[in-house]
Amino acid sequence: MLLAERCESERLRQIIKELQRHRFGRRAETLPEDQMLLGLEDVEQVAAYSETAHDVSAPEGREARARKRRGNRGALPAHLPRIEVVVDIDNKTCPCCQGELHRIGEDRSERLDLVPAQFRILVTRRPKYACRACEDGVMQAPAPARLVEGGLPTEATVAQVLVSKYADHLPLYRQAQIYARQGIELDRSTLADWVGQAAFHLRPLHERLLGKLRQRLKLFADETTMPVLDPGRGRTKTGQLWAYAADDRPWDGADPPGVAYVYAPDRKADRPIAHLAGFKGILQVDGYAGYSKLAERGGVQLAFCWSHMRRNFYELAAPGPAPIASEALQHIAEFYAIEKDIRGRSAEERRLVRQQKSWPLAEAFKRWLCAKLALISQKGKLAEAIRYALSRWEGLTRFIDDGRIELDNNAVERSIRPITLNRKNALFAGSDGGAEHWAIIASLIETCKLNDVNPLVYLTDALTRIVNGHPNSDIDQLLPWAYCRHDIKAVA
Repeated sequence: MLLAERCESERLRQIIKELQRHRFGRRAETLPEDQMLLGLEDVEQVAAYSETAHDVSAPEGREARARKRRGNRGALPAHLPRIEVVVDIDNKTCPCCQGELHRIGEDRSERLDLVPAQFRILVTRRPKYACRACEDGVMQAPAPARLVEGGLPTEATVAQVLVSKYADHLPLYRQAQIYARQGIELDRSTLADWVGQAAFHLRPLHERLLGKLRQRLKLFADETTMPVLDPGRGRTKTGQLWAYAADDRPWDGADPPGVAYVYAPDRKADRPIAHLAGFKGILQVDGYAGYSKLAERGGVQLAFCWSHMRRNFYELAAPGPAPIASEALQHIAEFYAIEKDIRGRSAEERRLVRQQKSWPLAEAFKRWLCAKLALISQKGKLAEAIRYALSRWEGLTRFIDDGRIELDNNAVERSIRPITLNRKNALFAGSDGGAEHWAIIASLIETCKLNDVNPLVYLTDALTRIVNGHPNSDIDQLLPWAYCRHDIKAVA
């Protein structure tokens, strides 16, 4: 009886520590890159301030520091226009002999200049013609097609709104404030109308993107919450944004990377089954039980995520001394060290290395987990973490026999991170339809980023082609990865 109470007490302590860390501590296991960059920005600003102050107080060393700065900055892009300014002497007469000076060379330097973004107005004129001899009719060229019929924006303007909202995380009301500073009064509802019409035209591209991903032999899957306004109850409801990603670059695969988001009002297991209808292959996922129902239907093998399994031990080790959890983290680190060495190699090379190095580690780790499970209370959080790993062992070790499988699901989690950033700025979607638009546009933008394609140029061109009647039979030409051939490089 006393032993049982002690076990229960220890379990409750672990739960309290986990809740305290969740409430007051960092949720990420490592310092987020964005947060680290924010800290580095301040450090670099202080260094620049000090260096400038030193330049003012000790001008004799300024030129040396300038040469060092020029040597570290690299070259400016060749495609940017150059505006040349010649700084010449006023008098070209030699001060000694009064002869004419002749040019022997020049110093050339380049600086990055910025012309603030500005609106312009495209005026379309369509002359009318009539015959003086007959009065049957008037001839006039047809009006160019528009994305927003009767509206103000060009396709480039709408694309800018989309990229600002879904790539740069600027809600529409903030964009309206930015435009107002340039004297353009655009109501938020007007911008919302533009986004809705663009989403309608881009929906076939989203469906095609998801369809192409379903044809792959391996996908990542994950989901994140999507708060959606529920006017009937005066609060938000919790929907789900499912993400399906493909990224074969770690094993030098030929297919381009991509991600497609799909909104659903709930997290039922029927959702991934419907989203991935027809998919046959390997699905790399976290421990959500709903994916198991998809695998039970046949044709899909699940590969589980070591990062999720590791997180259970990390949460036990982070608050304080936890020898078994800490040792488990050391075991897992050995697998990641092997993966770091083979990243970028072919699938067959990765498989051979894993057979040679990872398989013995996996066997030893499993024996260690079983041995430790027999020694600890079965009601504690540590036992739950060990049982989580052992119950999914087949899926966790599937990567050993297939070089295409990653150790974790981080590829799709990286694709979800921009969604969470957007969610923090916008707080919630205004409706289920708005959440669906979110999924459509974000899918295309994030796929652009994965393929190093400028999303602004891509959306401008895609919308222009669609409005001008691009044939549906050639829709693959409008998928983001097709633009890699045009050397449209990412700037976002």
